[in-house]
Amino acid sequence: MVEYPTEKWSDYELLDSGQGEKLERFGRVVMARPEPKALWNKSLSQQEWDRLCYTRFSPGAGFGKAGKEDSGTWHKLKEMDEQWYIRYPGLQKGLNFSLRLGLTSFKHVGVFPEQAPNWEYIYAHCKPGMKVLNLFAYTGAASLAAKAAGAEVTHLDSVRQVVSWAKGNMEKSGMDGIRWVVEDAMKFARREAKRGHVYDGIILDPPAYGHGPDGERWKLDDCLFDMLKEVRKILAPKNSFMVLNLYSNGYSALLGETVVKEAFALKEDYKLESGELALRDRFGKNLPLSIVVRLEL
Repeated sequence: MVEYPTEKWSDYELLDSGQGEKLERFGRVVMARPEPKALWNKSLSQQEWDRLCYTRFSPGAGFGKAGKEDSGTWHKLKEMDEQWYIRYPGLQKGLNFSLRLGLTSFKHVGVFPEQAPNWEYIYAHCKPGMKVLNLFAYTGAASLAAKAAGAEVTHLDSVRQVVSWAKGNMEKSGMDGIRWVVEDAMKFARREAKRGHVYDGIILDPPAYGHGPDGERWKLDDCLFDMLKEVRKILAPKNSFMVLNLYSNGYSALLGETVVKEAFALKEDYKLESGELALRDRFGKNLPLSIVVRLEL
């Protein structure tokens, strides 16, 4: 299974990719960012990239090293706003929200567009009144997809500024009522399990490396299996779903399926699917960016 964002999403486009970079358009702003998975040649000339670009990201000395954030510097080539919004018009009626973009020192801009198929899945599987927990929730696109369907959403991230960013996205989208939590995901899941709290849907998008608000250490290879065992305790045993997204290089869909099967001790009465989320540029080159595993109980 390989899934791509809808071509109807007019506010986003992967224009070209290759030679370790991707050229993207968010609204009217075109940017070039590093992309280690783009191993092929660019289809457009470097002169054309330079002509189109509003800004380009240059990585710092620690870029790509284990445990290092992708920190660096943006170089503006054309006049542009520091912050701007794009709209996601879902394929399903009622799925529609706004996302603020901004240039961060870690290469990110506030949205991972390849995640759009997950937003569609979440919206389709949420019903009014369902309790949904979004862990490692970043700026909240998945939270907004669940909220748009009427779910009671808890949004958790360890970075307060990112949670504030997500709250702004909710307000810009004309929504309200999301519960915001700044906390270490593992700590929160363990505490919820002790309290006997359960959720009808749980979304996880864990990073390869990270730290909680109190310095808690996260390393995907060491913590993922234990995290999923905690999630099992707080996911309702019937009529529930889980979405796991993994960006770490070297992980496969089969690995994702296996770790979920073992953590949940799955035996029967479940549906499990896995695959890749990818982007396709104007020239038909497919850029795989993450692994997704979806479980339905």
